[in-house]
Amino acid sequence: MGEKVVAGGFELSDRQRYRRKLQQCLAGLARLLAEKRFDRPRNLMGMEIELNLAGSDGLPRMMNAEVLERIASHDFQTELGMFNLEVNIVPHRISGRVLDQLAEELRAGLGYAHRKANEVGAGIVMIGILPTLAQDDLVSANLSDVDRYVLLNDQIVAARGEDFALDIDGVERLSCTSASIAPEAACTSVQLHLQVTPARFADVWNAAQAVAAVQVAVGANAPFLFGKELWRESRPPLFQQATDTRPPELQAQGVRPRTWFGERWVDSAYDLFEENLRYFPALLPICDDEEDPLRIIDEGGVPRLQELVLHNGTVYRWNRPVYGVADGVPHLRVENRVLPAGPTVTDVIANAAFYYGLVRSLADESRPVWSRLPFEAAAENFDNACRHGIDAELQWPRPGRAGVTRVPAVKLVRDELLPLAAAGLDAWNVEPADRDRYLGVIEERCRRRVNGASWQADTYHRALEAGLEREAALAAMTRRYCTLMHEGNPVHTWPVGFPGRDG
Repeated sequence: MGEKVVAGGFELSDRQRYRRKLQQCLAGLARLLAEKRFDRPRNLMGMEIELNLAGSDGLPRMMNAEVLERIASHDFQTELGMFNLEVNIVPHRISGRVLDQLAEELRAGLGYAHRKANEVGAGIVMIGILPTLAQDDLVSANLSDVDRYVLLNDQIVAARGEDFALDIDGVERLSCTSASIAPEAACTSVQLHLQVTPARFADVWNAAQAVAAVQVAVGANAPFLFGKELWRESRPPLFQQATDTRPPELQAQGVRPRTWFGERWVDSAYDLFEENLRYFPALLPICDDEEDPLRIIDEGGVPRLQELVLHNGTVYRWNRPVYGVADGVPHLRVENRVLPAGPTVTDVIANAAFYYGLVRSLADESRPVWSRLPFEAAAENFDNACRHGIDAELQWPRPGRAGVTRVPAVKLVRDELLPLAAAGLDAWNVEPADRDRYLGVIEERCRRRVNGASWQADTYHRALEAGLEREAALAAMTRRYCTLMHEGNPVHTWPVGFPGRDG
């Protein structure tokens, strides 16, 4: 959320006052949009990566406060679990050698953080879900000691009124309960930001929704949770269930979950903010009594709309609208939250190149994909991609004809989407050598049908075949993953298995 909040309870009147303030903020957003007060196009992108801390044994280390103290950089921040960190990359203009520049910045920053973590017996791991996490690791006592996380946990637990049920049926089935939102901390992602003008927002958001399934299919990297092999990308079902404020009765009534894909294509950014207010009660009804957004606009100023921003941060869309103010000028961003962290810096940058190029091309099309693909099909695609990863089959509009066909994700990417992504990067004026290098990583993953999730699963099964028990096999696979991650070659080149019997 990025908001400074303090732990404590709320009065009954706080929610009504907050709801009124949210409506004022929404009216303020509508005014800013109508008056065309937003920033001009700047082609800015940003990136956040959530990270895990693990020891040389591959097991989680609950020590982010100690590690952050040693890193001593504003680029690194706490995340929900004590075994989590987040690194934020400053915004870059999408052009020229931006992809290689991002890769170098990430390597330098993560290398430094890893060395500092090593000083206290931990290390940095970029992975969607750390395979060695146990259910006992994900309890409220292991939430980061930060007021906003404590308060958010308390409010979600109170809204639900009972334990959270985790039930994911994949290769194996996981069924358990949690008394807190701590299992959400297992989900570590890459968040890609793209600043857009209001006129472009809907096209970019719709394009991002349409390709979310493809991103997951080629980038899946979270096949394990609590010792069970589940979906190839288990973060989305885990995240939804770990933050679900709805008891079974409200689910049966069709009440929407706070973590969701959405239910329709949109016409403007306003649609999404308005839906968030209409469908989701406030979790953190904290008002800034000093700001009257409509009065500030009347006086020619720009409101921060803090209540709207805070509320928006507690609705976990996979493509989230973001309102921000920089240098006194408001702007809008699409925040893409689909991708897991890792496996390597090269893989992360390849995923980003594919996304930014593809969204640019699809948003520019005169007959856009979302006019030909039912939203329900896009949502079903997302589910299929999470379940099956690189082996998923997706629904997609027939080239040059009416209707939708079902096609293997790897074929869709290689035949149709990689050329579109290349054209999109060209439109951003990205250096051709960078374009080819990073899109080539996506092509090779598709050609070899290998991504982080498939490598993890294959190497784990190799360890089982060598005679290791389940927990030892997961730990050995995780140690091997960490070694290869820090060597930095993209995951499609990683050898399956171990140089020695136990990794």
